[in-house]
Amino acid sequence: MRDFFILDPKLLFYGFTIMFFANFGQTFFISLFNIEIRNFFNLTAGEFGLIYALGTLTSSLILVGFAKLIDHMDLRIYSFMISLGLAIACLSMYVEYESIIFLYFIIFGLRFFGQGSMSHAGVTTMSRYFDVNRGKALSFASFGGQVGVMFLPIIVIKLLDFMDWRHVWLVASLTILVFFIPLLFLSLRKQSSRHARFKDSIVQTTSSKKLTTREIVVHKNFYIYMPLSIAAPFIGTGLMFHQIFIITEKGWTVDMLANGYILLGIFSIIGLFIGGPIIDKFNTKKTVIFSLFPLSLAILVLIFFDSYLSMFIYLSLFGLNMGIGAPFIGSLWAELYNLESLGSVKALLSACSVFASALSPLAFGYVIDLGFGILTIATISFIIIFISTLLSIIYKNS
Repeated sequence: MRDFFILDPKLLFYGFTIMFFANFGQTFFISLFNIEIRNFFNLTAGEFGLIYALGTLTSSLILVGFAKLIDHMDLRIYSFMISLGLAIACLSMYVEYESIIFLYFIIFGLRFFGQGSMSHAGVTTMSRYFDVNRGKALSFASFGGQVGVMFLPIIVIKLLDFMDWRHVWLVASLTILVFFIPLLFLSLRKQSSRHARFKDSIVQTTSSKKLTTREIVVHKNFYIYMPLSIAAPFIGTGLMFHQIFIITEKGWTVDMLANGYILLGIFSIIGLFIGGPIIDKFNTKKTVIFSLFPLSLAILVLIFFDSYLSMFIYLSLFGLNMGIGAPFIGSLWAELYNLESLGSVKALLSACSVFASALSPLAFGYVIDLGFGILTIATISFIIIFISTLLSIIYKNS
């Protein structure tokens, strides 16, 4: 393990920090300001959900073309562009301009640059430049994201004790501009030589040529493993977006939810350290079929149990799946397609994940509006997991 960390510590630091700051565009972070945003813009829960979905859907559509630029552009320039974009989106939330259109563009910016582009850059970079240690590198980068999940809610709550909610977004913007962007260039200072070594290591055969988007989507592997890859983003975002509804129906409390986030973060980190070494030791296509197992257990807890303890078990399993799934899915697509085309492949994957995360709040919201409860939502989620896993089992030798 020590040899792994001294292999390229600056690039590992890049992966850790970019995944951490990508959290500013994640659902869990934005949902911390749900009530404040709705009150400021005079929106109902459904209206805000619709704007959130539209901004996220737009992000996913544009991401398909934009994110593959990482295959053709210097990583330093690409990372600077998306980091600056996220900083501007956070700064826009600070501006006191009461316009629904303005909010739509803010949500789009947060989702596009944060959840989409920065997460895509972190995962693609780790997959590309760490070969035999790809699983551990993906786990370490994802660890940065999980550290954010653990501590950002606590930091936000503390900041809200003595400043307005819009000032919290100003602080978020400044941390990107003052802290992350300078460290970005320091961590990628030798990127030209690093990328040259990567190019030299690629054997220019037919199998390693750059693939077009069309060549990727007509390959059957894309349809075999895409459902497995986007099942967790779809289910996870939907459950998190409607978490207040869930805890109310279950009889749980908001204070319990805040404490549960600590367990979620701890178990996501445990999952990262379990998933990474497994990937480096075994074939990802054969082991990825187990990547949604913790989430399936979490869904079963939601279906059958209502006690206070069950909430902490549910969030722990949810976190464990987040940790295990991140390196598994990241490594899978590097194994299925050649590294030279990894940016284009991950661009499609990121776009599909963002698209899925936009649909689930709406879909689960309509289920709730129709009078159904958590049992129906959990059952739908379990069916999605079952079908996605079964598909990859049947065709795992393809």
